[in-house]
Amino acid sequence: MTSPAATSVTRRRQRSARLTVAVVLLVAAAALVVAAVAVGSAPLDAVAGIAAVVLGAVATKITHTEVLVSRREANRDRATQAKAYAALTEERIAENRSFTEDITAKVEQDRAARAKTVAELEAALAAAHQRAAEAIRSRAEESRKAAEAQVESTSLRQRVADAESRAADAIVRVAELEQELDVVRAELTAAQAAAKKAINAA
Repeated sequence: MTSPAATSVTRRRQRSARLTVAVVLLVAAAALVVAAVAVGSAPLDAVAGIAAVVLGAVATKITHTEVLVSRREANRDRATQAKAYAALTEERIAENRSFTEDITAKVEQDRAARAKTVAELEAALAAAHQRAAEAIRSRAEESRKAAEAQVESTSLRQRVADAESRAADAIVRVAELEQELDVVRAELTAAQAAAKKAINAA
């Protein structure tokens, strides 16, 4: 396959050859006209004029062909450049699409990770609230029990004090009864002794 550089060099050579031929033809036509004028012969002038016109027409045709070839090559180059730009644009679009997909995937992963973290934190917060509520209920229950225990302790102390007071009163009463019993026994003993004396005396 011919390289683009070799093709470009070949085209430049063809252009140079065509333009050189056109210039040579124009120079030849001018030389014929000058030679015919120098000779001064009318038939020769006519032949030189006709030859100059023909050579000029051929040179014009060669130049026109060169212009058409140059335009076709320029159009071909522009078409090649357009294809290259289209391919480059498609490549960039594909790269942008791939980049967008990668970024979108990363954003989705990041959002999913954040959503998971938020869910975990919300669950932990709910558990912490539940534990705090349970702790508050437990503290209230313990406070209630402590208050009840304190009330019961105060009631028990009052009962003990009342019992001690009643026990003291009972001890005093027992002592009084013991004294009265001693007095009654003494009186009974005295009465029995008097009775025995009376019986003995009778």
